[in-house]
Amino acid sequence: MSDDAEELLGTLDLREYETQALRELLTLGRSTAPNLAEATGIPRARIYDVLDTLADRGFVEVIPGRPKEFQAKHPEAILDRAVENERQSYESFRDEVESTREAFVSTFGPLFERASEDVTPTEDLFHVVDVGDPSETETRKQYNEADREVTVLTKSFAYLDSIRPAFEDALERGVDVRVLMLDPDLLESENRERQAEVYETLQSAYPEVDVRFSAAKLPIRGTLVDPSMEYDSGTAILLVEEEDVPLSMRQAAVTDNPSFVAGLNRLFELIWEYDSAADY
Repeated sequence: MSDDAEELLGTLDLREYETQALRELLTLGRSTAPNLAEATGIPRARIYDVLDTLADRGFVEVIPGRPKEFQAKHPEAILDRAVENERQSYESFRDEVESTREAFVSTFGPLFERASEDVTPTEDLFHVVDVGDPSETETRKQYNEADREVTVLTKSFAYLDSIRPAFEDALERGVDVRVLMLDPDLLESENRERQAEVYETLQSAYPEVDVRFSAAKLPIRGTLVDPSMEYDSGTAILLVEEEDVPLSMRQAAVTDNPSFVAGLNRLFELIWEYDSAADY
C-alpha cells in the first residue's frame, strides 16, 4: 500500500486487517472472503469478522449468494457514512452523559461545595489554546453547548467542514447562527476561492444561516455563543490578526466571562448593522 493510500484510509480509524481488506476491495472490486484472505494475507479465521465489521460500519456491501461476495461502496459513500457514524457515536455518548447527569451532580456536587468553602475563588479572563485541532475542538464544544445564538467573525469560514456535525446539531436545536465574513475583495485569491465555496454551501444547505460581508478588515476573528447584555451568559473563542505569524504558531483565546463576551458582541452588532453588506 502506498503511503498516500495508507494516510487516506487512516482517516477512517480502521484496524490493520480492516484497512487491508477495504483497500483490496476498492482496488480489485467484488470478492469472496476466501479469495480476499488469500490476496491480503489476512488469516482465514479472521476474514469474516473483518468483513462483518466493515459491513456494519457501512463501508462494504454484502452480496448474497453461494458463496456470498463482498464489494466496497463508492469512496464518497464511505466518507459520508464515516461522518454519520461519528455523529451517531457522539449522540450516543451525549445521551449516556445526560442519563447520569443528575446522579453525578447529586453525588459529587456536595463534595465539591464542601471542598470549596474555604477557597477564595479566582477566575481568569481567558485561557489560550493552539490554533488548529485544539481551537477547532473548542469551537465544536461551543456549538454543542449553545442555547440561543452563535455569531461568527471570520475571513472565509474555511474551517466549516471540521466543525460541521456540531454546526448542524446547533441548527437542528433551533440555535440562531449568523456569519460575518470578510469582503472577498480584501482576500487573497486562495482564500477568496475557499470563501466562495463555503458561501455556496451555506446558501444551498443551510439557508437559515444569515451571512453578511464586512466592508473593512476584522481585527478580531472567532465565535461568540449566547451573549447577553445582562451579563448572565456568554462564551467565546477568538484570535487577533497577526499577519507576520503563521497560523500554525498562533493561539486562540477562550473566555466564559459574560461581560467580556457582551463587549465583543457589541462590536459584532455594530459591524453587522452599519459596516457590512448581504451581497456577495
